[in-house]
Amino acid sequence: MTTASERPVMLVTGARTGIGRHLAERFASRGFAVTGCSREPSDLAVDGYTHVTADVADEKQVVSLLGDIGRRFGRLDAAVNSAGIASMNHVLTTPGATAERIVRTNFLGTFLICREAAKLMMKAKRGRIVNVSSVAVPLMLEGEAAYAASKSAVETFTRILAHELGPFGITVNAVGPPPIATDLTRGVPKEKIDALVARLALRRPGTVEEVGRLVEFLVAPETDYLTGQTIYLGGP
Repeated sequence: MTTASERPVMLVTGARTGIGRHLAERFASRGFAVTGCSREPSDLAVDGYTHVTADVADEKQVVSLLGDIGRRFGRLDAAVNSAGIASMNHVLTTPGATAERIVRTNFLGTFLICREAAKLMMKAKRGRIVNVSSVAVPLMLEGEAAYAASKSAVETFTRILAHELGPFGITVNAVGPPPIATDLTRGVPKEKIDALVARLALRRPGTVEEVGRLVEFLVAPETDYLTGQTIYLGGP
């Protein structure tokens, strides 16, 4: 039996719902010691999982979150930045406050988590960071300008961070999911989802399980030479 000290240690942001919740539950069931976070409490109760209420766009809260992981486990093996928000509006009808919230959560939150996670990983000279982007970037979706721009920033950040952290044995990659039935897409009209899916090579929505399998591949020990990549699902 794997003891608590032997379990790989993982952080998953945005773990209350959707992709993040699936990842938290998936890796906890595989023997990871998973810490999840979101701005609201979670009802996820599985062995090996701890939930923390924290806003990834708040620097002090992020520093506290990663500091607590360091004190509890002494290390961090993997971090997955799944927290994200979206708002589908034409640029001309998008309030500045909405664009700011999207950028703060999607990009700044990813930046802060990566920075603090890397500090823990550097001590062990190894680690896996996986950032969540979107097919909205390559498809350049109308009505998703602020969202796609924030995720494009995440992809550029991923490539540069891979170079900065490579000397410390830390890999940094991104995954770009297609439309998936989560809270993030629930408010998008069906005709918009259908039009987006029609532009994919596989012409169907994705599932959280498919994202989970890709993340599992990216954090595996065998992928220690894969870094700086963004992998899209569905064939945008």
